[in-house]
Amino acid sequence: MERSVSELTNRGSGFVADDIVRVMLDDLTEADSPRCQGVDLDHVHALAEVENPLPPILVHFDTMRVIDGMHRLTAARLLGRSDIEVQFFHGDPDEAFRFGVQANVSHGLPLCLADRKAAAARIIWSHPHLSDRAIALSAGLAAATVASMRKQNDRFGEATARTGADGKVRPLNAAKGRLVASEVLAEHPDATLREIAQAAGISIATAQDVRRRVLAGEDPVPERLRSAEEDVSQHKASANGPAGTAERIDLTRVIDILRRDPSLRYSESGRMLLRWLDSRTVTTTQWAEVADNIPPHCLASISKVARECARTWSEIAEMVDDV
Repeated sequence: MERSVSELTNRGSGFVADDIVRVMLDDLTEADSPRCQGVDLDHVHALAEVENPLPPILVHFDTMRVIDGMHRLTAARLLGRSDIEVQFFHGDPDEAFRFGVQANVSHGLPLCLADRKAAAARIIWSHPHLSDRAIALSAGLAAATVASMRKQNDRFGEATARTGADGKVRPLNAAKGRLVASEVLAEHPDATLREIAQAAGISIATAQDVRRRVLAGEDPVPERLRSAEEDVSQHKASANGPAGTAERIDLTRVIDILRRDPSLRYSESGRMLLRWLDSRTVTTTQWAEVADNIPPHCLASISKVARECARTWSEIAEMVDDV
């Protein structure tokens, strides 16, 4: 159903209104576009020649700034039209930008890799609480690429928890979240469980357990979490070399040595093993070369396959160690 702009009211934030309205072109503001090179005129001319009606453009309600549809808007101007069909996005400008990036990734003229990386950098800065995978899905990148960008630039905002692509909030450090919750309780003893959970980036159930422990005079961090934190710290310290980088095995070199071993080369089972090793090993460098060109909808399946392969190879390693 179409309505005038004056009849449409802001019903909240972070959503696209179902209503389609007609808006005068002169009332719209240029997009805060993720496209570093701006509008592609060849694409504009192609759209101008389309006879069927084009989908409505997406506009930020508060600022009248175009979120998605600058090529359609430019095509309408080229054709001499005075208005265009619009759907309004209700939310803050940062969320509007993220929504626009996701829209550009999923349809229309594809964003180039540089555009997607620039957009991801901005989303990491404005939404530090989002998980690498959630940002990757928005920007059309691999989660590993987003994680690398986050690590390489210390200007990005910090967060005690991350919101995943499934909408669930997960603490980055379970022990730290509990300690923050205990501090919130000390300063605001009347705070609700929901307020404690939001401030500490933990679940309401965890906030309830922290409150119970504090009231009972116990440590807010259970023994199992304290032990896990100590194990992780010790593992990191032992895995890091003098320069602070983890030691990694040169897989190519190891496999090359195995390939030259006569006992493997001249037996059927040995050759089969070498074929397995050649086809089932990959380095993070090799992954990075293809990661950004993999369609986002395939990433979840790839993750499952990688985890299952890792589990299988881990079981094989244990069997070999026991021989």
